[in-house]
Amino acid sequence: MTCSGNISPQIPYQWYQPGEILIGGIVTHIGCTSQEVRFEWHPSQDDTCFPALVTKFYQHILALVFAIHEINKNPNILPNDTLGFHIHDSTIDPKWTYRTTLDLLFTSLELIPNYKCGTKEKVMGVIGGYRSDTSSDIALLLSRYKIPQVSFGSFESEVDNPTSLPPFYRTAPQETLQYEGIVQLFLHFGWTWVGLIAMDDEAGDQFLQAFEAMLSRNGICVAFIKKATRQILWDNIHLMLKYLDSHNTDFLDSTANAIVIHGEGVTLLWLVTIIFIPTIVMNVTGSDYVVRTSTGKLHTLIQRIAFNNSAGDEVTFNEHGQLKGGFDITNLVTFPNKSYIRVKIGRLDPQVLLSKRVIIKEDIIEWNRYLEHLPPLSVCNDYCKPGYSRKKKEGEKFCCYDCDPCPEGKISDKEDMDSCMPCSEGHYPNLGQDQCIPKIPNFLSFAEPLSMILAFLALSFSLITALVLAIFVKYKDTPIVKANNRSLTYCLLISLLLCFLCSLLFIGKPTEVTCLLRQTTFGIIFSIAVSSVLAKTVTVVVVFMASKPGNVFRKWVGKQLAYYIVISCFFVQVVICAVWLTSSPPFPDVDMHSLSREIIVQCNEGSATMFYCVLGYMGLLASVCFMVAFLARKLPDSFNEAKFITFSMLVFCSVWLSFVPTYLSTQGKNTVAVEIFSILASSSGLLGCIFFPKCYVIILRPELNRREQLIRKKH
Repeated sequence: MTCSGNISPQIPYQWYQPGEILIGGIVTHIGCTSQEVRFEWHPSQDDTCFPALVTKFYQHILALVFAIHEINKNPNILPNDTLGFHIHDSTIDPKWTYRTTLDLLFTSLELIPNYKCGTKEKVMGVIGGYRSDTSSDIALLLSRYKIPQVSFGSFESEVDNPTSLPPFYRTAPQETLQYEGIVQLFLHFGWTWVGLIAMDDEAGDQFLQAFEAMLSRNGICVAFIKKATRQILWDNIHLMLKYLDSHNTDFLDSTANAIVIHGEGVTLLWLVTIIFIPTIVMNVTGSDYVVRTSTGKLHTLIQRIAFNNSAGDEVTFNEHGQLKGGFDITNLVTFPNKSYIRVKIGRLDPQVLLSKRVIIKEDIIEWNRYLEHLPPLSVCNDYCKPGYSRKKKEGEKFCCYDCDPCPEGKISDKEDMDSCMPCSEGHYPNLGQDQCIPKIPNFLSFAEPLSMILAFLALSFSLITALVLAIFVKYKDTPIVKANNRSLTYCLLISLLLCFLCSLLFIGKPTEVTCLLRQTTFGIIFSIAVSSVLAKTVTVVVVFMASKPGNVFRKWVGKQLAYYIVISCFFVQVVICAVWLTSSPPFPDVDMHSLSREIIVQCNEGSATMFYCVLGYMGLLASVCFMVAFLARKLPDSFNEAKFITFSMLVFCSVWLSFVPTYLSTQGKNTVAVEIFSILASSSGLLGCIFFPKCYVIILRPELNRREQLIRKKH
């Protein structure tokens, strides 16, 4: 096949330098736009290119030429070979990209694939292209000829399964890494409501598809999506601003202040205010180059390469033949005269964990001085304040939500919490439900007014009881004291004195000793008091029955019967308390949950069954005593106390019957106060009903305290 014939249109934009090893280059310097395809024309007539020069990208050509010249000047790198280059322009348009790639591989006046004419050099490798879609277009051809490629871009995000690509086609996730970096920036500043602007072409669609999914996985919503023409994205920031201002229907209605602009091989994070003044542009610029290798040998060789560049940075390749590197995060600070400067504010390091890849120096970021909040917000709605939690809005994206107050017993101590949380044990929410406060101990302290009143009553009744005992001792030989067993009277008064004093055990912070003594002391002393009253009542009945001739009760008349009753009843209660203390004794305990703002410090009864056994036995004695006294209230005896005992037992039983439901319905120190009140009320009932009438006679009516006055004849 000869180099003759009809000459097809050639790409005029190329730079060739011969060498023993030829390196191909496909750069993007001139944007070539074809005219609209008309099917009535012959396809060969549609190959006209309308160029648009992008001077900014000329640096890529110069960098490639400079690198090859430096290698050729250094005899230590390629001592016996000289590198040459053949640089073509991809012109961005996929049709012209394919054409320039074929021109690079098969040089002839007329494009004939797989045929070379006029040159002996073979392209050993290709560097290019700048954009990910251009890279993939080039790779589709180079991969078929096993020619390695070094790419500035990445197309891994454009395929469903990047790992399935062959080594010469697979690339480092450079764009994916950019996306991850921008997502980490969003998470760093709390921006969950963002806008996306992309080119109105296939590359823009691929970007939106990949980036939207990544945003969603990280809890970030897209407020709006705008598509712009390629020319708009290629021009400077101020033209982009003008474009946004002229297409701001969605923009004005959005609260998104963070916008991602995906353009030609670069992704910008743009922060704006509601009046469309750019406050900061974060340009994630990379230093990664991707090597697509044709053979495993070259791929392995590249992995072993490690050197320092002219800046002193170490350059190495990873296992995929990709240059290990990160991205600089720069702050584009704009000025009123439409100029701007780039300030490096951080870095994206792909070699560390994802959550730590982005390093930001916030103190050097130049924010717009007119912003009300720094850093600026980019959220669908205001953050939920502490004390509130997020509630999803029906029909809205998950980033848009309402703020509901925390339910009772829970708090949120940070902004924008998904749910409220309960306080730790021993704490409770404050009124604002934004922090936990330590609960205060709840027990009947001696310093409380209620405790002081109850202690005063206990000591007062104890003093009165002691005074009554002293009166009875002083007038022990008078008929009213001697009547109905004087010893039982003393026993009853002493037990009542101890009942009043034992109530003091219930006041104060519970300890092991007080918990052991509280209920058992109360139960034993009260059983003595009630059994003494029962003995006095039984004595009256026995004396009346024994007064009849030939009655069997005569042998029971005397003090022995009364002592037997008191001792036997006392002994039964002692046995119950002993079983309680040995099996499941009371102990100090705390209740964290019954009260919302207090910790109940209490005596745990150990065994509720044994506690109610003590109360039940005492109630049994009181019931028997009440029935016997009620039956004996009309017996014809001058010394009969049955009426007073009946009334005192009625008071006693009423108090303790009302005690049980009240005790069960109260909590904390109120429960203790109820029990103290019941002890004082029942004891004072016995003291008042039985002894105050006798004291009245002894002190105020001594003339009635005579035998002849007390004897009443039966009519």
